[in-house]
Amino acid sequence: MNLLSQIESILFVASKPLDAKKIAKALGTTVGKVEEALETLKMKYNREDSGIHLLFDGGMVQMGTHPDHSDIVSGFIKQEATGELTRAQLETLTVIAYRAPITRPEIEQIRGVNCAVILRNLLMRGLIEEEQEKDDLVPIYRLSLDAMAHLGVHVVSDLPQYQTFHTHEYLDDTGESLNK
Repeated sequence: MNLLSQIESILFVASKPLDAKKIAKALGTTVGKVEEALETLKMKYNREDSGIHLLFDGGMVQMGTHPDHSDIVSGFIKQEATGELTRAQLETLTVIAYRAPITRPEIEQIRGVNCAVILRNLLMRGLIEEEQEKDDLVPIYRLSLDAMAHLGVHVVSDLPQYQTFHTHEYLDDTGESLNK
């Protein structure tokens, strides 16, 4: 499979900057090949006519938006983070509440759509928490204490029908298909 597209995919799903060593380990290749591919991707994305850029800092790389568009992006995010939750945000929050700890790919497998923007919005609102182990590429998500307080529960297992949905056979089968 194409190393460039593999690296693009990892950078797209990673919520934090990564170093070439971590990417190389995940792909079973050398740091040199990853660094070379990152330079190619930098030439592909870091142009005036691209809204996506690779951002580099101290040996770390992250996919982000064009730096000149920060005002537009900030305005959009502010608008998205205010007001009532959308149906998609509520669905994602529910999946996290009942299935945590859960990764973004697992959430997307259950919902059937990309959830990157929704997760960022829920994080900004303080409704979910993101945790990342040192060696994992993708973080896990869980309901925040603030969200539990808003819902009037002390622990997530106090949610209505928690055991039924937390261990639902269909959802377990969906999660297992991700690991194949």
